[in-house]
Amino acid sequence: MLRDPARLKALLTNEERPVQIVIAGKAHPADEGGKALIQQMVQFADDPMVREHIVFLPDYDMAMAKRLYPGCDVWMNNPLRPYEACGTSGMKAALNGAANLSIRDGWWDEWFDPAYGWEIPSAEGADGSDRRDDLEAKALYDIIENEIVPRFYDLDQFGLPERWIQMIRNTIAGLAPKVVASRMVRDYVTSLYAPAAASSLALDESRGGAAALASWKRRIRDAWPSVAVEHVESLGGEQVEVGTKIHVSALVRLGELTPDDIQVQLVTGRVSVDDRLYEPRVIPFPTGIDVDGGLRRYEGWVEAKRAGAIGYTVRVVPYHPLLSSQAEMGLATLPASMPTPPSAGYVP
Repeated sequence: MLRDPARLKALLTNEERPVQIVIAGKAHPADEGGKALIQQMVQFADDPMVREHIVFLPDYDMAMAKRLYPGCDVWMNNPLRPYEACGTSGMKAALNGAANLSIRDGWWDEWFDPAYGWEIPSAEGADGSDRRDDLEAKALYDIIENEIVPRFYDLDQFGLPERWIQMIRNTIAGLAPKVVASRMVRDYVTSLYAPAAASSLALDESRGGAAALASWKRRIRDAWPSVAVEHVESLGGEQVEVGTKIHVSALVRLGELTPDDIQVQLVTGRVSVDDRLYEPRVIPFPTGIDVDGGLRRYEGWVEAKRAGAIGYTVRVVPYHPLLSSQAEMGLATLPASMPTPPSAGYVP
Protein backbone atom coordinates (compact mmCIF):
# COMPACT_ATOMS: atom_id res chain seq x y z
CA MET A 1 0.00 0.00 0.00
CA LEU A 2 2.97 2.36 0.62
CA ARG A 3 4.78 1.38 -2.57
CA ASP A 4 3.99 4.73 -4.20
CA PRO A 5 3.42 7.25 -1.36
CA ALA A 6 2.81 10.16 -3.75
CA ARG A 7 0.00 8.37 -5.55
CA LEU A 8 -1.51 7.18 -2.27
CA LYS A 9 -1.48 10.76 -0.95
CA ALA A 10 -3.22 11.96 -4.10
CA LEU A 11 -5.95 9.34 -3.66
CA LEU A 12 -6.47 10.17 -0.01
CA THR A 13 -6.55 13.93 -0.39
CA ASN A 14 -8.54 14.31 -3.60
CA GLU A 15 -10.61 17.45 -3.10
CA GLU A 16 -13.76 16.14 -4.80
CA ARG A 17 -13.59 12.46 -3.83
CA PRO A 18 -11.36 11.95 -0.77
CA VAL A 19 -10.61 8.55 0.76
CA GLN A 20 -10.21 7.57 4.40
CA ILE A 21 -8.25 4.47 5.48
CA VAL A 22 -8.25 2.97 8.97
CA ILE A 23 -5.51 0.41 9.60
CA ALA A 24 -5.31 -1.93 12.57
CA GLY A 25 -3.23 -5.00 13.20
CA LYS A 26 -0.39 -6.55 15.11
CA ALA A 27 2.95 -8.02 14.16
CA HIS A 28 4.28 -11.13 15.86
CA PRO A 29 7.02 -10.21 18.37
CA ALA A 30 9.53 -12.16 16.27
CA ASP A 31 8.36 -10.67 12.95
CA GLU A 32 10.86 -7.88 12.38
CA GLY A 33 9.62 -7.26 8.84
CA GLY A 34 6.04 -6.89 10.07
CA LYS A 35 7.07 -4.47 12.80
CA ALA A 36 9.02 -2.43 10.26
CA LEU A 37 5.95 -2.19 8.01
CA ILE A 38 3.83 -0.90 10.91
CA GLN A 39 6.55 1.64 11.69
CA GLN A 40 6.47 2.91 8.12
CA MET A 41 2.67 3.11 8.23
CA VAL A 42 2.67 5.12 11.46
CA GLN A 43 5.26 7.52 10.04
CA PHE A 44 3.19 7.96 6.87
CA ALA A 45 0.02 8.59 8.88
CA ASP A 46 1.81 11.30 10.88
CA ASP A 47 2.30 13.38 7.73
CA PRO A 48 0.17 16.55 8.19
CA MET A 49 -1.02 16.27 4.58
CA VAL A 50 -2.77 12.94 5.20
CA ARG A 51 -3.40 13.02 8.93
CA GLU A 52 -7.15 13.41 8.50
CA HIS A 53 -7.33 10.66 5.89
CA ILE A 54 -5.38 7.73 7.32
CA VAL A 55 -4.91 6.43 10.84
CA PHE A 56 -3.23 3.45 12.47
CA LEU A 57 -4.94 1.96 15.53
CA PRO A 58 -2.59 0.01 17.87
CA ASP A 59 -3.47 -3.02 19.98
CA TYR A 60 -5.95 -4.55 17.57
CA ASP A 61 -8.22 -7.05 19.31
CA MET A 62 -11.78 -8.40 19.16
CA ALA A 63 -13.22 -5.40 20.98
CA MET A 64 -11.74 -3.03 18.42
CA ALA A 65 -12.77 -5.28 15.54
CA LYS A 66 -16.37 -5.22 16.77
CA ARG A 67 -16.43 -1.48 16.06
CA LEU A 68 -14.50 -1.62 12.79
CA TYR A 69 -16.64 -4.17 10.96
CA PRO A 70 -19.93 -2.22 10.91
CA GLY A 71 -18.10 1.08 10.52
CA CYS A 72 -16.24 0.50 7.24
CA ASP A 73 -17.45 0.52 3.65
CA VAL A 74 -14.66 -1.66 2.19
CA TRP A 75 -12.60 -4.26 4.01
CA MET A 76 -9.12 -4.31 2.45
CA ASN A 77 -6.84 -7.33 2.80
CA ASN A 78 -3.61 -7.38 0.82
CA PRO A 79 -1.40 -10.33 1.80
CA LEU A 80 0.99 -12.05 -0.57
CA ARG A 81 -0.72 -15.02 -2.17
CA PRO A 82 -0.55 -17.88 -1.10
CA TYR A 83 0.22 -16.90 2.52
CA GLU A 84 -3.33 -16.01 3.59
CA ALA A 85 -4.48 -18.80 5.92
CA CYS A 86 -8.20 -18.12 5.57
CA GLY A 87 -9.21 -14.50 6.02
CA THR A 88 -12.05 -14.71 8.53
CA SER A 89 -11.93 -10.95 9.09
CA GLY A 90 -13.26 -10.42 5.56
CA MET A 91 -16.06 -12.87 6.29
CA LYS A 92 -17.14 -10.90 9.36
CA ALA A 93 -17.00 -7.69 7.33
CA ALA A 94 -19.30 -9.27 4.75
CA LEU A 95 -21.79 -10.13 7.49
CA ASN A 96 -21.90 -6.40 8.22
CA GLY A 97 -22.50 -5.48 4.59
CA ALA A 98 -18.96 -4.30 3.80
CA ALA A 99 -17.52 -4.94 0.35
CA ASN A 100 -14.23 -6.82 0.21
CA LEU A 101 -11.04 -5.76 -1.57
CA SER A 102 -8.56 -8.59 -1.38
CA ILE A 103 -6.05 -10.83 -3.05
CA ARG A 104 -7.67 -14.03 -4.36
CA ASP A 105 -6.47 -16.23 -1.50
CA GLY A 106 -8.11 -18.04 1.39
CA TRP A 107 -11.89 -17.73 1.43
CA TRP A 108 -11.94 -14.86 -1.10
CA ASP A 109 -10.44 -17.14 -3.73
CA GLU A 110 -13.36 -19.51 -3.24
CA TRP A 111 -16.22 -17.01 -3.07
CA PHE A 112 -15.07 -13.91 -4.91
CA ASP A 113 -17.73 -12.39 -7.10
CA PRO A 114 -17.81 -8.85 -8.58
CA ALA A 115 -21.19 -8.44 -6.88
CA TYR A 116 -19.45 -8.59 -3.48
CA GLY A 117 -16.25 -6.61 -4.05
CA TRP A 118 -12.97 -6.53 -5.92
CA GLU A 119 -9.96 -8.78 -6.45
CA ILE A 120 -6.39 -7.49 -6.33
CA PRO A 121 -4.57 -9.34 -9.12
CA SER A 122 -1.72 -11.48 -7.83
CA ALA A 123 1.66 -11.18 -9.54
CA GLU A 124 3.06 -14.47 -8.21
CA GLY A 125 5.01 -15.15 -11.38
CA ALA A 126 6.76 -11.78 -11.44
CA ASP A 127 10.54 -11.66 -11.69
CA GLY A 128 11.55 -10.84 -8.11
CA SER A 129 9.75 -9.51 -5.05
CA ASP A 130 10.28 -5.84 -5.94
CA ARG A 131 8.66 -6.30 -9.34
CA ARG A 132 5.80 -8.18 -7.73
CA ASP A 133 5.23 -5.40 -5.18
CA ASP A 134 5.25 -2.81 -7.98
CA LEU A 135 2.62 -4.68 -10.01
CA GLU A 136 0.31 -5.50 -7.11
CA ALA A 137 0.55 -1.99 -5.65
CA LYS A 138 -0.32 -0.42 -9.01
CA ALA A 139 -3.29 -2.76 -9.35
CA LEU A 140 -4.45 -1.79 -5.83
CA TYR A 141 -4.21 1.95 -6.58
CA ASP A 142 -6.00 1.48 -9.93
CA ILE A 143 -8.91 -0.40 -8.34
CA ILE A 144 -9.37 2.20 -5.62
CA GLU A 145 -9.12 5.14 -8.02
CA ASN A 146 -10.99 3.80 -11.04
CA GLU A 147 -13.55 1.40 -9.55
CA ILE A 148 -14.21 1.84 -5.84
CA VAL A 149 -14.14 5.64 -5.53
CA PRO A 150 -16.31 6.33 -8.61
CA ARG A 151 -18.93 3.85 -7.44
CA PHE A 152 -19.00 5.20 -3.88
CA TYR A 153 -19.44 8.80 -5.06
CA ASP A 154 -21.92 8.01 -7.85
CA LEU A 155 -25.13 9.55 -6.45
CA ASP A 156 -28.62 9.41 -7.93
CA GLN A 157 -31.14 12.26 -8.03
CA PHE A 158 -31.91 11.70 -4.36
CA GLY A 159 -28.27 11.90 -3.29
CA LEU A 160 -28.01 8.14 -2.71
CA PRO A 161 -25.18 5.91 -4.03
CA GLU A 162 -27.59 3.39 -5.55
CA ARG A 163 -24.89 1.16 -7.08
CA TRP A 164 -23.08 1.03 -3.74
CA ILE A 165 -26.27 0.24 -1.87
CA GLN A 166 -26.89 -2.58 -4.35
CA MET A 167 -23.49 -4.06 -3.51
CA ILE A 168 -24.39 -3.97 0.19
CA ARG A 169 -27.63 -5.80 -0.58
CA ASN A 170 -25.81 -8.36 -2.75
CA THR A 171 -23.24 -9.00 -0.04
CA ILE A 172 -25.74 -9.50 2.77
CA ALA A 173 -28.14 -11.57 0.68
CA GLY A 174 -25.68 -13.64 -1.36
CA LEU A 175 -22.38 -13.80 0.51
CA ALA A 176 -23.35 -13.60 4.17
CA PRO A 177 -25.17 -16.99 4.19
CA LYS A 178 -21.96 -18.65 2.99
CA VAL A 179 -19.71 -17.36 5.78
CA VAL A 180 -21.68 -18.58 8.80
CA ALA A 181 -20.80 -21.58 10.96
CA SER A 182 -24.13 -23.30 10.27
CA ARG A 183 -23.26 -23.54 6.55
CA MET A 184 -19.83 -24.91 7.41
CA VAL A 185 -21.22 -27.58 9.72
CA ARG A 186 -23.92 -28.51 7.19
CA ASP A 187 -21.30 -28.95 4.44
CA TYR A 188 -19.11 -31.09 6.68
CA VAL A 189 -22.06 -33.32 7.59
CA THR A 190 -23.53 -33.71 4.10
CA SER A 191 -20.26 -33.81 2.13
CA LEU A 192 -17.91 -35.61 4.54
CA TYR A 193 -19.37 -37.19 7.67
CA ALA A 194 -22.52 -38.73 6.17
CA PRO A 195 -20.72 -40.18 3.10
CA ALA A 196 -17.96 -41.52 5.37
CA ALA A 197 -20.56 -43.19 7.61
CA ALA A 198 -22.32 -44.67 4.58
CA SER A 199 -19.01 -45.91 3.18
CA SER A 200 -18.10 -47.50 6.51
CA LEU A 201 -21.47 -49.27 6.67
CA ALA A 202 -21.11 -50.49 3.09
CA LEU A 203 -17.64 -51.87 3.87
CA ASP A 204 -19.02 -53.76 6.87
CA GLU A 205 -21.79 -55.28 4.74
CA SER A 206 -19.71 -56.12 1.67
CA ARG A 207 -18.05 -59.46 1.00
CA GLY A 208 -14.44 -59.24 2.10
CA GLY A 209 -14.95 -55.72 3.46
CA ALA A 210 -12.02 -53.42 3.88
CA ALA A 211 -9.45 -56.13 3.14
CA ALA A 212 -10.92 -56.74 -0.32
CA LEU A 213 -11.06 -53.01 -1.08
CA ALA A 214 -7.43 -52.58 0.04
CA SER A 215 -6.40 -55.43 -2.25
CA TRP A 216 -8.27 -53.82 -5.16
CA LYS A 217 -6.54 -50.50 -4.48
CA ARG A 218 -3.10 -52.13 -4.57
CA ARG A 219 -3.92 -53.76 -7.91
CA ILE A 220 -5.15 -50.46 -9.34
CA ARG A 221 -2.06 -48.53 -8.21
CA ASP A 222 0.29 -51.17 -9.65
CA ALA A 223 -1.47 -51.17 -13.02
CA TRP A 224 -2.28 -47.46 -13.32
CA PRO A 225 0.90 -46.43 -15.22
CA SER A 226 -0.37 -48.48 -18.20
CA VAL A 227 -3.64 -46.50 -18.43
CA ALA A 228 -3.58 -43.90 -21.22
CA VAL A 229 -5.95 -41.69 -23.20
CA GLU A 230 -4.52 -42.26 -26.68
CA HIS A 231 -6.77 -40.02 -28.80
CA VAL A 232 -9.67 -37.58 -28.39
CA GLU A 233 -11.89 -36.43 -31.23
CA SER A 234 -14.82 -34.02 -31.34
CA LEU A 235 -17.31 -33.54 -34.17
CA GLY A 236 -18.72 -30.07 -33.81
CA GLY A 237 -16.45 -27.69 -35.68
CA GLU A 238 -14.93 -24.47 -34.41
CA GLN A 239 -18.29 -22.64 -34.34
CA VAL A 240 -21.53 -24.23 -33.17
CA GLU A 241 -24.96 -22.90 -32.32
CA VAL A 242 -26.04 -22.63 -28.71
CA GLY A 243 -28.07 -25.73 -27.89
CA THR A 244 -26.09 -27.93 -30.27
CA LYS A 245 -24.79 -31.26 -28.96
CA ILE A 246 -21.12 -31.90 -29.70
CA HIS A 247 -20.02 -35.50 -30.15
CA VAL A 248 -16.81 -36.45 -28.32
CA SER A 249 -15.04 -39.80 -28.57
CA ALA A 250 -11.89 -41.09 -26.89
CA LEU A 251 -9.63 -44.09 -27.39
CA VAL A 252 -8.44 -45.38 -24.02
CA ARG A 253 -5.82 -47.99 -23.23
CA LEU A 254 -6.66 -49.86 -20.02
CA GLY A 255 -3.57 -52.06 -19.84
CA GLU A 256 -4.08 -54.72 -17.17
CA LEU A 257 -7.29 -53.19 -15.83
CA THR A 258 -10.86 -54.05 -16.77
CA PRO A 259 -13.62 -51.63 -17.81
CA ASP A 260 -15.23 -52.20 -14.41
CA ASP A 261 -12.11 -50.85 -12.66
CA ILE A 262 -12.30 -47.38 -14.18
CA GLN A 263 -14.65 -44.64 -15.27
CA VAL A 264 -14.00 -42.49 -18.33
CA GLN A 265 -15.37 -38.98 -17.91
CA LEU A 266 -15.97 -35.96 -20.09
CA VAL A 267 -15.17 -32.81 -18.08
CA THR A 268 -16.52 -29.63 -19.60
CA GLY A 269 -16.94 -26.04 -18.51
CA ARG A 270 -16.27 -22.40 -19.29
CA VAL A 271 -12.75 -21.36 -20.21
CA SER A 272 -10.82 -18.70 -18.28
CA VAL A 273 -8.15 -16.43 -19.76
CA ASP A 274 -5.43 -18.84 -18.60
CA ASP A 275 -7.14 -21.78 -20.36
CA ARG A 276 -8.43 -23.32 -17.15
CA LEU A 277 -11.89 -24.85 -16.81
CA TYR A 278 -14.26 -23.32 -14.29
CA GLU A 279 -17.83 -24.14 -13.34
CA PRO A 280 -16.97 -27.68 -14.53
CA ARG A 281 -19.48 -30.43 -15.24
CA VAL A 282 -18.45 -34.09 -15.11
CA ILE A 283 -20.28 -36.40 -17.52
CA PRO A 284 -19.40 -40.12 -17.30
CA PHE A 285 -19.12 -41.81 -20.69
CA PRO A 286 -21.34 -44.84 -21.30
CA THR A 287 -19.62 -48.23 -21.28
CA GLY A 288 -17.18 -48.34 -24.17
CA ILE A 289 -16.51 -50.97 -26.81
CA ASP A 290 -13.27 -52.79 -27.59
CA VAL A 291 -11.48 -51.85 -30.82
CA ASP A 292 -8.25 -52.93 -32.49
CA GLY A 293 -4.86 -52.48 -30.87
CA GLY A 294 -5.93 -53.19 -27.31
CA LEU A 295 -7.90 -49.95 -27.14
CA ARG A 296 -11.43 -49.21 -26.00
CA ARG A 297 -13.61 -46.51 -27.56
CA TYR A 298 -15.81 -44.29 -25.39
CA GLU A 299 -18.34 -41.86 -26.86
CA GLY A 300 -20.49 -39.11 -25.39
CA TRP A 301 -22.12 -35.75 -26.00
CA VAL A 302 -21.74 -32.27 -24.55
CA GLU A 303 -24.33 -29.57 -25.11
CA ALA A 304 -23.32 -25.97 -25.88
CA LYS A 305 -25.55 -24.30 -23.28
CA ARG A 306 -24.23 -20.74 -23.56
CA ALA A 307 -22.30 -18.52 -25.93
CA GLY A 308 -18.51 -18.41 -25.72
CA ALA A 309 -15.60 -20.80 -25.72
CA ILE A 310 -16.39 -24.36 -24.59
CA GLY A 311 -13.60 -26.08 -22.72
CA TYR A 312 -13.48 -29.83 -22.26
CA THR A 313 -11.13 -32.69 -21.56
CA VAL A 314 -11.36 -36.45 -21.09
CA ARG A 315 -10.04 -38.19 -18.01
CA VAL A 316 -9.88 -41.69 -16.61
CA VAL A 317 -10.31 -42.25 -12.86
CA PRO A 318 -10.49 -45.41 -10.73
CA TYR A 319 -14.00 -46.62 -10.00
CA HIS A 320 -15.25 -48.86 -7.21
CA PRO A 321 -18.68 -48.64 -5.54
CA LEU A 322 -17.04 -48.57 -2.09
CA LEU A 323 -14.76 -45.58 -2.78
CA SER A 324 -15.86 -42.54 -0.79
CA SER A 325 -15.20 -40.32 -3.83
CA GLN A 326 -13.50 -40.46 -7.21
CA ALA A 327 -10.61 -38.47 -5.72
CA GLU A 328 -9.93 -40.91 -2.88
CA MET A 329 -6.97 -42.59 -4.59
CA GLY A 330 -5.49 -39.44 -6.09
CA LEU A 331 -5.24 -41.04 -9.54
CA ALA A 332 -6.38 -39.61 -12.88
CA THR A 333 -5.12 -39.91 -16.43
CA LEU A 334 -5.63 -37.18 -19.03
CA PRO A 335 -4.72 -36.99 -22.72
CA ALA A 336 -1.35 -35.60 -23.74
CA SER A 337 -3.09 -33.16 -26.10
CA MET A 338 -6.63 -32.05 -26.92
CA PRO A 339 -8.37 -30.68 -30.04
CA THR A 340 -8.99 -26.94 -30.21
CA PRO A 341 -12.11 -26.17 -28.10
CA PRO A 342 -15.13 -24.97 -30.08
CA SER A 343 -16.99 -21.72 -29.53
CA ALA A 344 -20.75 -21.44 -29.29
CA GLY A 345 -22.76 -18.51 -30.59
CA TYR A 346 -26.30 -17.50 -31.38
CA VAL A 347 -27.20 -18.04 -35.01
CA PRO A 348 -29.88 -15.67 -36.40
